[in-house]
Amino acid sequence: MCLGLICGCRISQWRFRPRRPSYVILDLWDYVWVNDDGDKAHGDTRQWTQRAANRSDRYLSDKIGGIGGGHAARNDSQDGVHMVIEQTSGSQPPEIDQPLDVLVVGAGFNGLYQLHRLRQEGFDAHIVEASSGVGGVWNTNRYPGARVDSHVPNYEFSIEAVWRDWNWTERFPGQEELCRYFEHAVDTLDLRHHIRLNTQVTAARFDEQRCRWVVETTAGQIVAQYFVLCTGFASKPYIPNIAGLEDFDGTCQHTAQWPVGGVAFHGKRVGVVGTGASAVQIVQEASRTAAELTVFQRTPVTALPMQQRSLTVAEQDRAKLEYAEIFQRRNEPPGSFFDIVRQEVGALEVSSEERRAVFEEAWEAGGFHFWGGTFKDIGLDLAANRTAYDFWRDKTRARIMDPAVADLLAPLEPPYPFGTKRPSLEQGYYEGFNQPNVHLVDLQGAPIECVTTTGVRTSDGGQHDLDVLVLATGFDANTGGLLQIDIASPSGDTLTQRWSDGVETQFGMAVNGFPNLLFLYGPQSPTAFCNGPTCAEPQGDWVVRMLIHMRRTGSKRVESTACADRRWAEHLEEVAAMALLSQADSWYMGANIPGKRRQLLNYPSTDGYLMFIAASEANGYEGFSFD
Repeated sequence: MCLGLICGCRISQWRFRPRRPSYVILDLWDYVWVNDDGDKAHGDTRQWTQRAANRSDRYLSDKIGGIGGGHAARNDSQDGVHMVIEQTSGSQPPEIDQPLDVLVVGAGFNGLYQLHRLRQEGFDAHIVEASSGVGGVWNTNRYPGARVDSHVPNYEFSIEAVWRDWNWTERFPGQEELCRYFEHAVDTLDLRHHIRLNTQVTAARFDEQRCRWVVETTAGQIVAQYFVLCTGFASKPYIPNIAGLEDFDGTCQHTAQWPVGGVAFHGKRVGVVGTGASAVQIVQEASRTAAELTVFQRTPVTALPMQQRSLTVAEQDRAKLEYAEIFQRRNEPPGSFFDIVRQEVGALEVSSEERRAVFEEAWEAGGFHFWGGTFKDIGLDLAANRTAYDFWRDKTRARIMDPAVADLLAPLEPPYPFGTKRPSLEQGYYEGFNQPNVHLVDLQGAPIECVTTTGVRTSDGGQHDLDVLVLATGFDANTGGLLQIDIASPSGDTLTQRWSDGVETQFGMAVNGFPNLLFLYGPQSPTAFCNGPTCAEPQGDWVVRMLIHMRRTGSKRVESTACADRRWAEHLEEVAAMALLSQADSWYMGANIPGKRRQLLNYPSTDGYLMFIAASEANGYEGFSFD
């Protein structure tokens, strides 16, 4: 559902000094696709560690870029609004009545991979999952048209036992097929007996005396030495504070809280608030059957053609002969979708004819090729960026019949630098607005004043009567899922209090003062700039190796240092300041949530991130303290 690409800079002159991590950013560089997977779970990561150790006294360079995985969602019903998630029953593992080595929260890509690796290494580990099935985001985002926007085999585990007997039906799989994939992975890796569904974690506190986390869940208390959160970067849906929302007599539904039975659009008056990835997908579906569809747009999306197609078993069998090489290309620097390669020149360093040819080729390839597979400076230089926007704008406006609608959907002047908000992938989204039953409301000109019993009223006095109101309003991304849990440190302060004035972590995996608490796919790690399955493996392997190190050395407790947390946060501030990314009010920057501090919440280089954590490991896990 969600993939991201971002700015780039060269990270060099980087070396670790005892007890003082140092991150020095030099010259701005390029966009780079980094789809970190960490296939070769042990071998490649050891190579990263050795490579970083060998270079720790030399210049290291990296390119910043990436791709982000799908949204995760939880079942947070809102009072007065019809948002119901139906739970399905199923067999559960035995009650967890003995202290665990590791309690993992979340059964998406990261949680499942972490459970798999931990159990491989002999740890007594279990997962608790709030929803009724495995799959994280894909188990809860059931809205019509939901599908991933990373094409396979990029978007899957690189574990041969999982992919050997699995075949996809489409280049960009849909939600139902992805859920079947998760079931296949769980059974293949024999994880089902270690996963407890329908179990929400509500609170956790660290018991100093026992050196254990005491975790409160809806199914009872669980005690574990390590508390590993894999809740996803988009696990808390954002419901905007719209006056009168609870008064609406029709059906109101957030896309991340879609009921199992679905919501009928046929012959209905449907309104969609938002224009992000979920909105694009649901608009495409609703436009086909709704009597009237009204899209409430605040900011236009720079959607790109998906170029979807069916896949045959025969072509996948042929491709699997090269999967080892494919996953290697996907995982290694400069990192990428294995098949997205960008030019090593700037957009303005070539003739207009050559530039257009590169853009055309990427456009026809579909997916995120146009985002990450053109020129190296698209995300860094406004003039170069403008060439990409103008190409997108002209291609898009040619598909829209009404010039006034085109001005709103694809403005002549860019509303933000291209690529600084995540482009969605579309299949006929813009053509939908040529239909007489589809209407576009510009919220920049006339914001929503309130929701009434019969629909939506805008500030210009317009009344838009509706039977169904869809809130495609996104998520409190990166931090929201973690902060839904009342996590208390030994001193009594909570994670919510600690991050009240901004996030500080070490590598986006640990926080000083919260011992034995680790989180994957979280704030200040690559997260939204790498896919879930491809981010899960290298980051997850690193955590497993650290726990093995602790077991070998007899350490019972680990936490990051306050200095390391501050330095990592400062490093992200430097990155944000030098890139076009900071010029957009995106959820990458936390800007979509009122009152949230504006800061870069994901590290925009998977390559660079892997080098940093590998060098930390090579230097005795620098930035962490052990007892």
